[in-house]
Amino acid sequence: MTTTHDLLNEALATFDTLFEEARVAGEPDPTAMTVATASLDGRPSARTVLLKAHDARGFVFYTHLDGRKGRELQANPHAALLFHWPRVRHAVQVRIEGAVEIVGDAEADAYFSTRARGSQLGAWASKQSETLEGRDTFEQRLAQVEQQFEGREIPRPPRWTGLRVRAEKIEFWYGADFRLHERWLYESDRAGEWSKRMLYP
Repeated sequence: MTTTHDLLNEALATFDTLFEEARVAGEPDPTAMTVATASLDGRPSARTVLLKAHDARGFVFYTHLDGRKGRELQANPHAALLFHWPRVRHAVQVRIEGAVEIVGDAEADAYFSTRARGSQLGAWASKQSETLEGRDTFEQRLAQVEQQFEGREIPRPPRWTGLRVRAEKIEFWYGADFRLHERWLYESDRAGEWSKRMLYP
């Protein structure tokens, strides 16, 4: 008998299989995903970020909380993710929707410590999404933080952290000839019970 927990595990296993196929197929970056957010007045925005972790708890990426997506997700903590792997089979899309939460400090610190030093410095130097008068201004800020942390470990900026999308819907879209695509939707209800159904293309 298939349980609701089995269905979530099945969806995650399917994602892992397709993710590995994308890697083997030579997708430029299988971790690249579109993150769509919306403001409180319903205006959407989207951008590409990189998946850094995923498990039964959700899908994690990192960002500045003061940038546009960070502000929108704090005000309206729901997001949609889209992976598109055109080199897998006849092309595959994976769509994920869910509520968003900030990861714990220990988890964010652990990931930040693995980043290249230049990326760590950039996280301190960037005022993400704010107006920049010129590239030289950013490079000056970068030089300042490089001097500030010279010879020592760089801590994680307090407003730079991870966001976890807790999957409530996971859809697998498999491309086919003549647009006769195949779609499978896994979704969770408010009680956390998972179901699975096929959708018309």
